[in-house]
Amino acid sequence: MSAAIRVLVADDQAIVRDGLVTVLDLLDDIEVVGEAADGEEACRLVAELAPDVVLMDLRMPVLDGAAATARIVSEHPTTAVLVLTTFADDASIMGALRAGARGYLTKDAGRAEVAAAVRSVATGQTTLAAAVGARLLDSVDRSTPGLETSALSARFPTLTAREAEVLELVGEGLSNPEIAARLFVSVATVKTHINAIFAKLAVRDRAQAIALVRS
Repeated sequence: MSAAIRVLVADDQAIVRDGLVTVLDLLDDIEVVGEAADGEEACRLVAELAPDVVLMDLRMPVLDGAAATARIVSEHPTTAVLVLTTFADDASIMGALRAGARGYLTKDAGRAEVAAAVRSVATGQTTLAAAVGARLLDSVDRSTPGLETSALSARFPTLTAREAEVLELVGEGLSNPEIAARLFVSVATVKTHINAIFAKLAVRDRAQAIALVRS
């Protein structure tokens, strides 16, 4: 039997920490090894306890979650940070991801989603709440000028810039998780784009899409 995933919970609200610890302790493959009430304490406990995952709030005293994430990622690269916060604005999302967070969930996530995200980031994958992925998608579609003029965008004008980018990666033979990691979005977001691509281009499956790209 594989070792349990060691998790540190960092949140300045005791009731939130208690709730997360209670939920995670019910899972056979996850072990809560510590709790922190601020970012500075989280950094100290990571150094002491070497957890696999830190479940990190963003708005905390002494040292905020983004700054704590950056320090942890720099000093303890084997520890993955999964943000769990109330905030889903562009600045919070991008600040956390630039700091090195492997995942980003909002506090309306259910226990199954939190558990799945912990398992995902512990294996080196990226996981984002659907709403977070959608905000990132909108931001990239609005702000990345190179995408609009890509060759696939010109060949398939019904596709959005992001759909053309996803199609290009499909054409390279990448799997959905690989595309998600490349574009820093969730696998669910990639699936949504691929379904839209198939419908717009009237292809039935991935093989047809690849053939179309390479034709």
